[in-house]
Amino acid sequence: QVQLVESGGGLVQPGGSLRLSCQASGNIFRVNVMGWYRQAPGKQRELVAAITRGGSTNYVDSVKGRFTITRDNAKNTVYLQMNTLKPADTAVYYCNAEILLPGSYYSTIYWGQGTQVTVSS
Repeated sequence: QVQLVESGGGLVQPGGSLRLSCQASGNIFRVNVMGWYRQAPGKQRELVAAITRGGSTNYVDSVKGRFTITRDNAKNTVYLQMNTLKPADTAVYYCNAEILLPGSYYSTIYWGQGTQVTVSS
């Protein structure tokens, strides 16, 4: 059984910072791409940032220069450092990982349970 467990959400004032963490655990052979998505009320879920196992990254335009995604392959953990937060960043943030299980030829996509990020004064 594979689980993605997120932490680090909360309430922060505009201009503040938060760091999200997400660790994959269970019977895992290899974790490939990891990423963070977010969903605000009444909106579709969108990709915020993603990182390959080799460290290549991509970001949605609205967070470039403010958010940084990193990962620790030894810990199967991905991080999202969020700086200069804006009220528009308020959403539930979901961790996502493409995981290869032992004995499998294809990767499976797993999701975390979500963590609330609220940016408000």
